[in-house]
Amino acid sequence: MIRFARFRFYGGLNDFLPPDLRQRSVRYDFSGTPAVKDSIEALGVPHPEVDLIVASGRTVGFDHRLSPGERIAVYPPFVNLDLSPLHHLQSPPPSSPSFILDVHLGKPARWLRMLGFDCLYRNDYEDIEIVRTALREDRIILTRDQGLLKHSLVRRGYWIRARAPEEQVREVLQRFKLGEKINPFSRCISCNGLLKDVSREEVLARLPPRTREEHHRFRICTACGKVYWPGSHHRAMQARLARLTDPYCTKQV
Repeated sequence: MIRFARFRFYGGLNDFLPPDLRQRSVRYDFSGTPAVKDSIEALGVPHPEVDLIVASGRTVGFDHRLSPGERIAVYPPFVNLDLSPLHHLQSPPPSSPSFILDVHLGKPARWLRMLGFDCLYRNDYEDIEIVRTALREDRIILTRDQGLLKHSLVRRGYWIRARAPEEQVREVLQRFKLGEKINPFSRCISCNGLLKDVSREEVLARLPPRTREEHHRFRICTACGKVYWPGSHHRAMQARLARLTDPYCTKQV
């Protein structure tokens, strides 16, 4: 005999559903007693995007087993609402979150680094390398690949909805409430290392002749040794970062 339960997904979780199943009760047929986590992912929603599950009026965990006729409400994390007494499935992000981005997100990785955020990125990452690095270093996975977030070992992750790089950056700033944590031009955009101030004399031999004459403020990457100075592109970069961060940032970029 075919059994079924009814699922209702809320908020951004509807982004994972076909248009005709969004914002409505969805019938899910099953046999046996599947875990609610497996059922949610079978319907298309990755488990790291789910923060709260209510089954027939009570909060449950991912290991809850479906019963015939159950009504399941599934919620994403509430960014601006405190529901701490309830049984949350996702732990709060660290006060200073760090990220690892998949191979599709090279431009957002560079811009997030420009804003001072710890972001690992390579254009040749394998999925399992991303998953293992995220686990080992407690990083949040940012991805355009829904399948990556369904890996059983993934604990923290977010599927970026936007397609344009600038909108992707804004989406991350909003989702993780990063406005107060922006620290522009504090990381190397090439390798993610931290920058430190150095004197002109310390890097003089590595500077182009014109730069030696025109600039007196320098920073160096503590990881790869790349030297930075406020050249002709600096103001353009500042303007772009200001557009990216408005209205999420109260600090001057």
